[in-house]
Amino acid sequence: MNYTTPSGFRDILADEAARREAAAFDVQQLLSRNGYVPVETPTLEIMDVMNAGGRVPGTPFKLFDSRGDLLALRPDVTLQIARMCATRLAGQPGPFRFRYQERVFREAEGRPQAEAREMTQVGVELIGEAGPAADAEVIALLAESLEQIGVGDFRISVATVGVLRALLAGCGADEAWKSGVLSAYHASNFVKLDELTGPGAQKAGVAPVFAQAIRALANVRGGREAVARVRDLVAPLGCQDGLADLERTLEQLDEKGLADRIFVDFSVMSSFDYYTGIVFVAFAPALGAPLGSGGRYDNTIGAYGESRPAAGFAFYLDQALAAAATEQQAGARPLRIAVPKGSLNPDSVACLAACGLDTTGLADPGRQLIIRNPGVEYIIVRPSDAPVFVELGAADCGICGEDSLLEAATGTVELVDLKFGACRFIVAEPEGANERVAEYYRTCGSIRVATKYPRITESYYARKGEQVEIVKLHGNIELGPLTGLSERIVDITATGRTLRENNLVIVDEVLSSTARFFANPCAFRTDPRVVELADKLRAGAEAGLWDATVIAGSDQPHADAGANE
Repeated sequence: MNYTTPSGFRDILADEAARREAAAFDVQQLLSRNGYVPVETPTLEIMDVMNAGGRVPGTPFKLFDSRGDLLALRPDVTLQIARMCATRLAGQPGPFRFRYQERVFREAEGRPQAEAREMTQVGVELIGEAGPAADAEVIALLAESLEQIGVGDFRISVATVGVLRALLAGCGADEAWKSGVLSAYHASNFVKLDELTGPGAQKAGVAPVFAQAIRALANVRGGREAVARVRDLVAPLGCQDGLADLERTLEQLDEKGLADRIFVDFSVMSSFDYYTGIVFVAFAPALGAPLGSGGRYDNTIGAYGESRPAAGFAFYLDQALAAAATEQQAGARPLRIAVPKGSLNPDSVACLAACGLDTTGLADPGRQLIIRNPGVEYIIVRPSDAPVFVELGAADCGICGEDSLLEAATGTVELVDLKFGACRFIVAEPEGANERVAEYYRTCGSIRVATKYPRITESYYARKGEQVEIVKLHGNIELGPLTGLSERIVDITATGRTLRENNLVIVDEVLSSTARFFANPCAFRTDPRVVELADKLRAGAEAGLWDATVIAGSDQPHADAGANE
């Protein structure tokens, strides 16, 4: 028997446990000196109670108890404190200042195996006070907590959800378009946002002035002067909601000596069903993942009973300690870019060179896996691996096909459609087999589909409401229906030549894909070189500085399934 811990869980030995204990003690003492008292919440919560709060972060572990109640291992503490305040403390005058340190548990379904599923969450909730002073208090406490642990190099990005809410309320679009915009902001998919606020806005009946403002808002970042830029952008539309409070909050943070730590960034807005005002996220250049986050959530406690204004933050002790340790070991490094092998490689090299980067040796690296040039390092990876290298911080940014990003489902920031490497995802079956496949589905209620892209395939058939059994293969997908292994395939194609030569015909299109430039969320928000490169690549793609592959379906010479593998 292999005596190991479950994936995502680990033992903590004495030396590390002692460091964690000391750091946690120092932070709790800091919070206590600021008037925050401890609370503890149960490890298990009734799932329906969690759902009533409007936002359950992560994917919780779920189980049934002997009474038949569906329970969840707590994935977060804030909702539990909201429930506690609305029920146990109903009628009490407040305000309440609570602090906590609890283990939280989140499933890592569909995520990299390196992701922890048990973490120690530290946080505060300030309940019963509204306004800039309360917002500044919790943001300052987050900064002081990270400093107490030893994180020296970090930035807290701050924004308010009020502006985007007001723009969406006044733009005249249907709910589907608004939902798409919110999803794009939440996922930091700025390519999708550009599509929605460009051609998609006209189809949705959105006034161009609103579409342009929604698109421009995501690109506003800087110091306190950034708030004035947002006001100039949205004041003519009457959508300044939350800006005055944000400005006063920033003034108070300056007075607390935190001007160098605070960065206005309207791309961090997310969880619109939860946050009602200010939102903030802490990033450290030494770490690939955010350190912590928080904001104002005035409507959440009311979902459980008596309504009160509320704001708070939470961070993971594990990540803060890792950031502090990494800072001590690492110095400044060149910008690190994940560059794809295969057919995307020549165009990737060309566009990077067009942006002024030194690409010496990149076009023909031989067996070298890392090319080191002045100011930049290139990691040569398979396109399907590029999102993982970038998400986990081994690279700051990278290039791969949109299909690789969709299949990996990582938490990266999608920045630029590079407009080359075009291909399309299709559904194909043997020529003349349509009636036979349809009859098989009617008889059995399911068909087999062979693919290298199970996530994209599953999503496609879920939208169609059809039951399929997905068979994952790693190459020669066409063999699936030719050998009877499957009835259909989902694959990428550029010319359709391989399909025709094997008597397969396309029966549906899933999506089109082109190469994308994307970044680690921390690198994007802490390293100006990433934003500068994104701006140059966007301008180059729009100006046609490099050749773009013709969209699949024509007879242009382009290897099938070669755009992204």
